[in-house]
Amino acid sequence: MKYHTLHSTDISVSCLGLGTVKFGRNQQVKYPTSFDLPTDEEIVSLLDLAQKEGINLLDTAPAYGTSEERLGKLLGNRRDDWTIVSKAGEEFIDGESRFDFSKEAIIRSAERTLTRLKTDRIESLLLHSDGNDLQILNESGAVDALVELKKSGKVLTIGISTKTVEGGLRAIDLGLDAVMVTYNPKHVEERPVLDAALSSGTSVFLKKALGSGWIAADTEEEDPVEAALRFVFAHSATTAAIVGTLNPNHLRENCAAVRSATQD
Repeated sequence: MKYHTLHSTDISVSCLGLGTVKFGRNQQVKYPTSFDLPTDEEIVSLLDLAQKEGINLLDTAPAYGTSEERLGKLLGNRRDDWTIVSKAGEEFIDGESRFDFSKEAIIRSAERTLTRLKTDRIESLLLHSDGNDLQILNESGAVDALVELKKSGKVLTIGISTKTVEGGLRAIDLGLDAVMVTYNPKHVEERPVLDAALSSGTSVFLKKALGSGWIAADTEEEDPVEAALRFVFAHSATTAAIVGTLNPNHLRENCAAVRSATQD
């Protein structure tokens, strides 16, 4: 497994991160098949396997149902083995998303995330955009909250999970440490953000690198997962691709595909 250094830190993160949406939420999600939430034992087994495969990066969020709380409970004294990315600005309540990017809301959300994860810091905190990227970055007060949290040491790097090219470019202009963008063989519109991040040294987390499972379902490629990962890692700005799964075999296959896609 290859590792990259998070912007403005000496923290090395695996180039494949484990997404944990499925640990805590199975409502209003856009995957090819429905699923039941895993048991605690299944999550622990999957985390053990991920660690054995070389993954040290976990991606979570308040909007992922009970994901943060379950991680806090199940990581236990192994929390320091992991780099955790979480988010702020979106909640998932009673089956729908609600957003608040005010400074107060972002700080309150971060403090709650620390409590849920039973930790004293979050390695990376991203704003969980509702699509109004520029308004969030320029007018809401959310960036001020991120800066304050970083100065306090409660958050080590700051950024935004965007939905527009303009938002990604603005985040880089503002000097944020990280952006999370959608990028895969069927969605290349956000490539300019990766290009700008490469020039600035900004960390780039990729969401939907496998199209939330749809790339494998929709293509006749002999190995669509490896092809997609080879594509996203061909761009040197990619810090890590975040891929979620509850299937141990799929996790092993994803790790093997990443190793093949990133070998020199």
